Amino acid sequence: MAKGKTAKVSAAIEKARIKLAQQQAKIKSLENKHTELENMDIVDIVRGMKIPLNELAAVLQLVKSEAALKSPRILSQLDEKLMEENDIYENDSDNMEDIDKEE
Repeated sequence: MAKGKTAKVSAAIEKARIKLAQQQAKIKSLENKHTELENMDIVDIVRGMKIPLNELAAVLQLVKSEAALKSPRILSQLDEKLMEENDIYENDSDNMEDIDKEE
């Protein structure tokens, strides 16, 4: 009798695994369809802007940089980088003064 119960449970497990695999395949298919539709939307938007293909990369880079400048986090990173660059330039000019003194 115990063997009959374990066989039933094993069969139920196998059935559930099959259903799970089918659902995972369905999810993957839907995700692919979703991505395809998003890409089609993007293409429609870009075509609607009538930007020549050879200029598209430059326009997207400009949009990206404009968005970056409006982000507080990126602005603070940019400020830090500029300060580091200024420190480098100051150190370089100090080194040049030392070299001039040695001559």
